[in-house]
Amino acid sequence: MTDVRPRNLPEFPRLERLRAEARQLQHGLRTGDPQAAALASRFAPAGRDLDLDHPSLATAQWLLARSYGFPSWPALKHRLEIIAEFTRTPEPAGTLPDEDDRAALVDHLLRLSVLNYTRDRERNFDEPRRLLDRWPDLATADIFTIAVTGRADDLRQVLDLDPGAANRTGGPYDWPPLIYLTSGRIADGPAAVACTRILLDAGADPNTGYLWHGLTSPFTALTCALGGGEQDQPPHPAAIEIARMLLDAGADPNDNQALYNRWFRPDNDHLELLFSYGLGEDRPSVWRDRLGTGYPTPEEMLGEQLRWAADHGYTDRVRLLLDHGVDPDGRGYHPIYGSRSAAELAAASGHDDIVALLANGPTISNTEG
Repeated sequence: MTDVRPRNLPEFPRLERLRAEARQLQHGLRTGDPQAAALASRFAPAGRDLDLDHPSLATAQWLLARSYGFPSWPALKHRLEIIAEFTRTPEPAGTLPDEDDRAALVDHLLRLSVLNYTRDRERNFDEPRRLLDRWPDLATADIFTIAVTGRADDLRQVLDLDPGAANRTGGPYDWPPLIYLTSGRIADGPAAVACTRILLDAGADPNTGYLWHGLTSPFTALTCALGGGEQDQPPHPAAIEIARMLLDAGADPNDNQALYNRWFRPDNDHLELLFSYGLGEDRPSVWRDRLGTGYPTPEEMLGEQLRWAADHGYTDRVRLLLDHGVDPDGRGYHPIYGSRSAAELAAASGHDDIVALLANGPTISNTEG
């Protein structure tokens, strides 16, 4: 059977780049290039009368769009517009600016105070606290520093005067205040909880987020509060409480990036919370509406969670997932595991208890491996 699985869009997809790729495909088909012919044979629908020896540019664009999983070139263009709108590239802080450049100091404080998921390994967030000790007025420089430092009274005053600021983006990463707050790691838990409540009461979007470097798995406010990730980023000091507030306000519990970031550790408090709010249920999703098939389904998200847990010996997590109806024979979405099942991965890694659990149901008493 011909493999018609769509390709992944390149990182930082740009319309100009894909237009050039379509022209290359058109030229390749006209000159008999084997790679162009192979792409056309995979993605041209059966029964469609196409002149692939002398294709128009519109035909090449249509074939290219189909190769990336889109029904048409306009649909691909629309997706690129969405990606461009929400893409952010949060680079770490540089050297300390000149003390007379207040705007640069404000940006520096914000960069130091939040997770950027670019270079977070071994950060302890002492540097922004020292910066505030030296210049305490930076904490109230704007709504973004107010949110990240947990100044609830000041936040309330700003929003009383300008309610629209609850969703307005700005600062060095062009984030809304709620993302600076949930990505921040310098405010104490109670202060951050109070600021979260103030922002949500003022109409802040609980599903707000951004696409890190254009990747189509959004870093939402929920993602940022729960923390975790490839560099072992810490959760917010009030992660579960803030996450519950976001979920109460309408945040989608089917949060792919939050699930991915937290799968590196065996603790399951985030999963227990998300399941209590409908994780795994097919429900309206702002980000799936925006990203379409570029965003995994709830079934795919949980299938990937199960495969990872089985591969890494997370017995309690496997049991938790099975208890919530996750298909033991399901598959996820990530190519790293291909078509292998959770049981196959557990067996290959020597986790016999998980193999038995997957075969017989959640009846084995065990602790994390």
